Amino acid sequence: MIVLHTDDAARQAAVTKACDRITAGGIIAFPTETFYGIGARYDDADALQRLYAIKHRPADKAIPLIIGSRDLLPLVSCAADPLALLLAARFWPGPLTLLLDARHDLPALITAGTGKVAVRIPGPSFALDLARSLPFPITATSANISGSPPAADPEDVLRHFDGVLDMLIDAGAAPGGRPSTIIEVVEGHVILLREGAVSYESIVKTAEQITADQAVVKKVRPV
Repeated sequence: MIVLHTDDAARQAAVTKACDRITAGGIIAFPTETFYGIGARYDDADALQRLYAIKHRPADKAIPLIIGSRDLLPLVSCAADPLALLLAARFWPGPLTLLLDARHDLPALITAGTGKVAVRIPGPSFALDLARSLPFPITATSANISGSPPAADPEDVLRHFDGVLDMLIDAGAAPGGRPSTIIEVVEGHVILLREGAVSYESIVKTAEQITADQAVVKKVRPV
């Protein structure tokens, strides 16, 4: 396993090497705005199967994805509630995960057969730099054995995965805190699936403001 120690001066070189490794089908660990995550191509079946195996992840547990731009959403979801997209525009980049209807051709290892896909643009972090440098989504499942606490630093990652990952981006301790908040928007209603770093109250208030703004636009628009 390659371990890259990175700081501001070496960051872009580390991003480039990480992109090359993921593009070639490798699996890497990297810091997000909360904890360390594990990344692999969203469309590489071999890499995804290996990821499940090393995490001892149950086959019925889906894997979340990160993207570097909302322009990549059509690669994973063919339809999204308009309010969900507007919330994404307000909260991304950041620790808000949207559960969307998955494309029918998305690998089952991503959706775990649910027909749904969890996706976000991560907040400022190595993960965001990485996602913005790739033309496709990658996984961002926590760097731990399923059921264990999330990895807060490179030492935690090595305790779980030394010798089985292709690369570790060592940027020191991750910020920690709460994980991303997960929501689903169904027919204009915001459903909380997991409260995390973004409060449900702030999401609902933003949704209400968006809805009110849209109502005003419709009211003043000529018919």
